[in-house]
Amino acid sequence: MLKICRKGTSAFSLVQLLIIITVLVILAGVGAPRLLKQQEKGRRTQASNDIDELGLALDIYANNTGAYPSTEQGLKALWEKPIIAPIPSKWIGPYLDKPILEDPWGNGYVYIYPGRNNEFDYDLLSYGRDGFAGGEGDNEDTANWTEED
Repeated sequence: MLKICRKGTSAFSLVQLLIIITVLVILAGVGAPRLLKQQEKGRRTQASNDIDELGLALDIYANNTGAYPSTEQGLKALWEKPIIAPIPSKWIGPYLDKPILEDPWGNGYVYIYPGRNNEFDYDLLSYGRDGFAGGEGDNEDTANWTEED
């Protein structure tokens, strides 16, 4: 059977489809890097917010117990009473609604007490996307002693 198209019916030609696909690929090439940059900025903001939340919980912990948790006790002391000395007698936690174990890149937050950068306080940081100390751009560390732009 032969099918006859009526006048006024239209369809895309192969050339038109190739032009549309080319335009979409170009738009994706321009938009994707911007989207990824915004996603990375969101992760850095989340890391900064987590550090602020952990810092507040650490300050409440220290106010209740008389000292910050040791480096060995770590951030776990914010949701479980430490079993490593010095064991606080006035622990009334948990100090967080839920544990914050990892930064947005899946690496653990680094907690050091007494701090190397805050000698009378603690250091709390995320090593960023690369998971290593230092770095620039997307790999830059986020810490409680630096200011975010």
